[in-house]
Amino acid sequence: AQAIARQVYLGKQNRTILVILSPVVQLPPELEKLFVVIRHELPDNSQLEEIARGIASEESELPSADELPRVLESAAGLTRYEAENAFSLSLVRHGCLRADVVWDLKSQVLKKSGLVSLHSGLEQFDQLGGLANLKAFCLRAMRRQPKQDARLQPRGVLLLSPPGCGKSQFAKALGNETHRPTLTFDIGRQMGSLVGESERNVRQALQIADAMAPCVLFCDEIDKGLSGVSGSGTSDSGVSARLFGHFLTWLSDHESNVFVVATANDISKLPPEFARAERFDSVFFIDLPNADQRQVIWRIYVEQFGLDDQPLPNDDMWTGAEIRACCRLAALLDVPLVQAANNIVPVAVTARESVERLRNWADGRCLSADNTGVYHASQSTGKSRVRRKLPRDPSVN
Repeated sequence: AQAIARQVYLGKQNRTILVILSPVVQLPPELEKLFVVIRHELPDNSQLEEIARGIASEESELPSADELPRVLESAAGLTRYEAENAFSLSLVRHGCLRADVVWDLKSQVLKKSGLVSLHSGLEQFDQLGGLANLKAFCLRAMRRQPKQDARLQPRGVLLLSPPGCGKSQFAKALGNETHRPTLTFDIGRQMGSLVGESERNVRQALQIADAMAPCVLFCDEIDKGLSGVSGSGTSDSGVSARLFGHFLTWLSDHESNVFVVATANDISKLPPEFARAERFDSVFFIDLPNADQRQVIWRIYVEQFGLDDQPLPNDDMWTGAEIRACCRLAALLDVPLVQAANNIVPVAVTARESVERLRNWADGRCLSADNTGVYHASQSTGKSRVRRKLPRDPSVN
């Protein structure tokens, strides 16, 4: 440190510049004020196109004008060296630049980081019954947003529902419907054993999401990942609280085209500031499917598992996951659906109290995933609800 400091001072006289290259900034305190930190950002689309044209020596190796944006989008988030490797691998395998080869290499890179993972499923909206209002809202927000204006970028949605109602499947299908990559962001995976490692992992994971924009960032079971925030000061020395604070700041301030889909089963475990305006575009409640929606779900899974037309069992209060489980068991055990239904106990029965508590909380506070407007439990169940009369005194809230 003394030799470097002396060289910096002498360099002012003989116009000598000292350059240090490092993947992380770790300067001794006595040298911090002597250096200017210049961060080398990941290549953007124009730089990736320049790399692609440099790798593809012939015009025939380049994709068409319609395919080139897809290839560049698939390479977003890679370093220059990784992009060169991905383009070269595509040329060796197929003789041209292809997006699917770049996606394969990118998924391996993300697995090595261990911070976020790239979902590669084939889910579509036609495999998901119901949720008409939620589907229309997300598609309109993600497809009709003006370019070059960060103020009008869509933020995302927070999905609340009992288990098995299709939250996770919707998030995975949304990326395929909008032709965007879906990144899975697990809060628990960001925890590190060293001091400051957890905070650095979150910052790096969110930087990867920004670099891969436009994309869908899927935060599954966010209530479990953030359940210890309230007692973080005594349980983990405030690590969870700092992670949560950085994530909240990013949700409010990020200008990249990253659409966040967060799912939760118990809203009471989430701090109230998490769902405030401008962090999410809307908070939706996904209720148990009604009779018409269950018929659609039955048709989807009966066809998917190759079952013949046969009588359907009593599916009152069933979720989509339970209908799928019944069809899978019928195909697995080679029995009729009515017999396979004997092995299914709906979650609305096993956890009746918690499901009712969740529906009562969402009444008037969340948007309905099926119908336009605010969710009301009485409209969903078809039963009238008895409310306790409150005094009309304006001082009583």
